[in-house]
Amino acid sequence: MISKQRLKHHEPLRNSVSAALQEIQAQLDGKFPPNLYRLVLSEMERPLFEAVLAHTRGNQSKASEILGITRSTLKKKLDYYCIET
Repeated sequence: MISKQRLKHHEPLRNSVSAALQEIQAQLDGKFPPNLYRLVLSEMERPLFEAVLAHTRGNQSKASEILGITRSTLKKKLDYYCIET
């Protein structure tokens, strides 16, 4: 497991998300869209699942272990995003 200290100093993803949120807000005249949480999660989850599945060569058991979620939760997410393994 990666320590909180190590994650604390890893800022590129955090910075990218912050910049994307600022861009969304600017495009919408200073407002945020409804369901912003779902929007952000979907934009992050899909590439995360794709990268981990590529790393595990499609092995969902290994992918769910890396992600720290159950295999059934992973399967539900893969179905939701129409990701095939």
